Amino acid sequence: MTSVELLAPAKDLECGIAAINCGADAVYIGAPRFGAREAAGNSMSDIAALAAYAHKYWAKVYVTVNTLLHDDEIPEALRLITDLYDIGIDGLIIQDTGLLECDLPPLPIIASTQMHNNTPEKVEFLEKVGLHRVILARELSLDQIREIRKRTNIELEVFVHGALCVSYSGQCYLSYALGGRSGNRGQCAQPCRKPYDLADSQGNILARNKHLLSLKDLNLSEHLRELLEIGVSSFKIEGRLKDKTYVANVVAFYRDKLDRILADMGKKRSSSGTSVIDFTPDPQKTFNRGYTTYFLHGWSEPVGSIDTPKMVGEAVGKVTTIGKRDIKLDLITQIHRGDGICFFDRNGVLGGSVVNDVQGSVIILDKPDGIEKGLILYRNHDHEFLTSLAKSKAYRQVRVSFTLRESPDGLVLSAKDEDGNKAEFSYQCEKTTAEKPDQAVDNIKKQLSKTGGTHFTCSDVKIELSQAYFLPICVLNTLRRGVLESLEAVREQNRPKPIGKIEKNDFPYPEKQLTYLGNVLNHKAEEFYRRHGVTAIEPAAESGLDLTGRKVMTTRYCIKYQLGMCPQDSDANKCSEPLFLIDCQDGHRLRLHFNCRECQMEVFLAPTTSAQVKKKVAQHSRRRI
Repeated sequence: MTSVELLAPAKDLECGIAAINCGADAVYIGAPRFGAREAAGNSMSDIAALAAYAHKYWAKVYVTVNTLLHDDEIPEALRLITDLYDIGIDGLIIQDTGLLECDLPPLPIIASTQMHNNTPEKVEFLEKVGLHRVILARELSLDQIREIRKRTNIELEVFVHGALCVSYSGQCYLSYALGGRSGNRGQCAQPCRKPYDLADSQGNILARNKHLLSLKDLNLSEHLRELLEIGVSSFKIEGRLKDKTYVANVVAFYRDKLDRILADMGKKRSSSGTSVIDFTPDPQKTFNRGYTTYFLHGWSEPVGSIDTPKMVGEAVGKVTTIGKRDIKLDLITQIHRGDGICFFDRNGVLGGSVVNDVQGSVIILDKPDGIEKGLILYRNHDHEFLTSLAKSKAYRQVRVSFTLRESPDGLVLSAKDEDGNKAEFSYQCEKTTAEKPDQAVDNIKKQLSKTGGTHFTCSDVKIELSQAYFLPICVLNTLRRGVLESLEAVREQNRPKPIGKIEKNDFPYPEKQLTYLGNVLNHKAEEFYRRHGVTAIEPAAESGLDLTGRKVMTTRYCIKYQLGMCPQDSDANKCSEPLFLIDCQDGHRLRLHFNCRECQMEVFLAPTTSAQVKKKVAQHSRRRI
C-alpha cells in the first residue's frame, strides 16, 4: 500500500516542531545557504534537531538547496549537501541540474517546482535520471496531473494550500529584470504584489492602481480525494516565511481532512502518531488573500487578488451610522475587542483600524479615518482566535501496548507500537504475592500506563502472571522506562530510510535547444544538458543577461479574463493592443502578449531609460547569496 504524506513548511525549528505536533508527515526547511527563500535559512544544528524530533514519529525532513548556482558556489554547495546527509535528513530539494552532474551522497533528490515540472515529458526525464520525486507546477489541471501519473512512476508532490506565484515556477524573471533580485537565487522582491496601471496602445488607462499580477491563495482542501485517486502521494502546504500559528492552524486543518479521506479509502499516512490539539483549526482566520482552486478544473472564476495583496478577511457588517470614534453596524457576525478591521475607501484603497470596544452593534475604533456610511467592514485579525491559537498546546503520541510476564528470576515487560515494532525489557526482582490481588493488578496497569514525558501513549496493558504480585512503584517504573528506551531504538532501526541514486545516462532531454528559460548558470549544468542531447544552450538570465524587450514571465493567469475582456466572451470589453502594465511606484513598463491558443499571458520588459534599473541588475548579478 502506497503511503500518503502531508508536507508542511518550516521557517525555523519552532515552526517545524509545531508542524510535526499538529500532524505533518514531513516538513521542508531551508538550508543555511542556497535556498529559494534567502530569508529563511537555518543552522545545521537546528536542522539536525528537527530531524531527530521528526524521526520519533517516522516523519521526514526535506531540506531546500534549490537556487541556481554560480560555478564558484558549487564546491560549497556540495560540502553543505554532504553535511546535511551526515545529520540525517531524508531528502534534498534542488533546482540546479548542475548538482546532478556531481558526486552526491545517496539522498533522495526532489525536483523543486522551480525546475518547471509541467509536462509528462519533463517528469519522465527526471524520473529516468534518478530523481525520487517531482514537485509539480501549480498551474496544472487535474487532467494534466492524471496524464503525468499515467506515464510515470515517480512520486508526485502537489501544492494544496498557500500563496501562488503568478508566473510558471522557475521562469519568472521580473524581480531580476527590475532590480537584479532573482527569484531563482532566493531573492525575489515580489514585484507581482505591487500596484500597476493597465494601459492600451493608445495610452488609455483601463485599470488604475490595481494589483494586477497579485493572485489569491491556493486552497484545494475540498479536492484531496480527487488528487489521491489519480495517484498524488504528497500534499504540500506553502509557507516557509509563515509563523508558527499559521503553520499549526493550516496543518491541523488538513490533517483532519486528509485522515477522514484516507480512512474511507483504505490508505495509510506515511508517519506515526496521533496529534492532540486544543483548538479548532480554521484557515479562514489566518493570513490569506481569499482562496482559489486555481486551474485544477480549468478556468472558472477570476483568480486575481487585484484590489489588495493583503488579507481582507470576513465581512462583519455594513456601516449605518458614524460618530466621532464610534461606528454603528448592521452586523453579519459578532466582533470583539482587539479585532482588526479593514475597509476599502471611496478610492478603493485598503484602510484599517483596531476595535477598542464593542457595545452591541456599536464599535469604538482606534482610527476611524476614512470610514463612511454604507461601507462594508471586514475582520482581518480575529483577536480571540489568534490569541487562543498562540497559547494553544499540541502534542503527538505513538500508541503502544504493554504485556507483563514473569521470568524465573523476575519480570519481563514487552511493548508493541502502532507500527508493529516490538521490544522487551527484563528485570531481576523479588515477587511477593499480593494480599489484595485486584488492587495489585489495578496498580500495575495504572503505573505502566504512565508514559508522560515520552512521545508514547499507552493503549493497553495485559497482565500475564501466574498470580497477582505486589510490585513496588520503582520496579514498575524501571520496567516501563527500560522497554520504551528499547522500543525507541527498534523504531529508529526500522524507520524507513529511502536511498537516492542519480543515474548518469544519456536519456534524451525533451528539448534540443535551451534559451535563458532553461536556467543554465554554471558549467556543470551545461555538461548535464549536453550529455542528454541538448545542442544549443543560452546562459541563464542571472549570468547578467539584458532582458530588455524579452519575456520575463509566462502565466496561465490572464489580466483580460480577470477584467472581463476575454475575446472568447462576446460581451467582453474591447481594447486596443498591445496592453501595458505601468508600475505605479517606479513607472516601469511591461508589455503584455496574449497567447489565446495556449490560454497563456506573456509579460515582456519594455525598453526603459532608467539607468537606475540597469545599475541594480548589474550589482545583483555580481552578488553571491
